[in-house]
Amino acid sequence: MNPDNLIRIMTVDDHQLIREGIATIINNQPDMRQVSQASSGPEAIRQYRDYRPDITLMDLRMPGLSGMDAMMAIRSEFPDARIVILTTFDGDVEVQRALRAGACGYLLKSTPPKELVEAIRQVYAGNKRVQPELAMQVAEHMGEDGLSAREIEVLEQVVAGQRNREIGKRLFISEETVKIHLKHIMEKLGAKDRTHAATIANRRGIVRFDSDVSQKAPKVDRASGS
Repeated sequence: MNPDNLIRIMTVDDHQLIREGIATIINNQPDMRQVSQASSGPEAIRQYRDYRPDITLMDLRMPGLSGMDAMMAIRSEFPDARIVILTTFDGDVEVQRALRAGACGYLLKSTPPKELVEAIRQVYAGNKRVQPELAMQVAEHMGEDGLSAREIEVLEQVVAGQRNREIGKRLFISEETVKIHLKHIMEKLGAKDRTHAATIANRRGIVRFDSDVSQKAPKVDRASGS
């Protein structure tokens, strides 16, 4: 326990309203204190060095350096850092990715304040905390054959709206190889076509629709039969 007997917390989020809201919740607890706020990944790394918080609440999606990359950078320098992901993204793949990278917890921003502070206490005590519904999603897909790195590359191109021929050119593979990859992707994801596969992948956090392509559905390549 710290000399002041308080759990010292840093919040990392690019939205000031979120940071201030969390600070209000934290500072109303008798055993906690907000010691730092950061609005970006690089700022989080700098402030972690300065404040050495007991617990860091880290958003995933921020401009520039992502929360995942910031967490890995902090933990490479401070292996004992206790970081809890606090985000809107509920894909089981993202949860697993964060935990493998060293996160001590994974919570959604919709978490009630009472559950948030209790999760902080649990992580401070040395436990891990994953929101129950997220843990259920992870368990549901446990043991499934995941997508290969190349399959994810193909899927990212599908999400970007590229057709098979364009994907092949971009990845330096034949159009027939692209079709084979798409067949395997749809089988693994239980998708009926490439658009459905992209939707499933986005929901699960395998890939994410970027802001510049999120308003358009992936193109369906009729010639491929998918």
